[in-house]
Amino acid sequence: MDPLMKSLTSLAVAGFLPLVPLLGAVPMTSAEAQELRTGRWVMVAGHGSVEAAPDSADVTTGVLTDAATAREALTANNAAMRKIIEGLKAAGIDTKDIKTQQFQIQPRYRNFKDRGAQQIDGYSVRNQVEVKVRQIARLGEILDQVVTLGANQASSINFIVSDAEKRKDEARKKAVENAMHRARLLAEAAGARLGSVMTITEEVIGAPRPPRPMVARSMAADSVPIEIGSETLSVRVEMSFMLEVAM
Repeated sequence: MDPLMKSLTSLAVAGFLPLVPLLGAVPMTSAEAQELRTGRWVMVAGHGSVEAAPDSADVTTGVLTDAATAREALTANNAAMRKIIEGLKAAGIDTKDIKTQQFQIQPRYRNFKDRGAQQIDGYSVRNQVEVKVRQIARLGEILDQVVTLGANQASSINFIVSDAEKRKDEARKKAVENAMHRARLLAEAAGARLGSVMTITEEVIGAPRPPRPMVARSMAADSVPIEIGSETLSVRVEMSFMLEVAM
């Protein structure tokens, strides 16, 4: 259903719009329409989440070089980055998994105390690449190797769950079960019985990583120690139900 129809349907269910036929909406029976007119319905929210261990990672690393001239800084940087990229390929990283993320040439300035003026004192060149490590167990080894090859910049590691969408399906089921449990509890407390489902809306929540890893795996002893942890995949749903008179 497109956003406009979804909004109109939700407003009609909530009793803010007159009950007129909505294009594309599921036809209601006369009994359901009467229930909505009398306001005999309930809306609840449900939450569901699952834990998933990352199976790949994006690493941002690179080289910062300084020299008296921009040309010297660039030449040194190019040589260092070429060595790193060739080393990554030799380690089994595919060319398509190595992507330049940032490249900068900036002057360095020096202050003169007696005059307070600034003068260029040299140049810095920064070149960073994003490397996708598809075998998470090799992450520590790859990090150790890029440092050995000359990398002196490492800005981020982003852990990835490749089948996140499939895992979210489990969270969706849990969210719906949670919403139905809440709706049933409210209906029974009010002396009614839960009827058919009228609407369902979903919101996928991007939960932050937990402060300490829930799933930890150690890398090889001679590589950079990495704690992979786990990712929390969360879903929130809103559901509305018809209410029936308890017999």
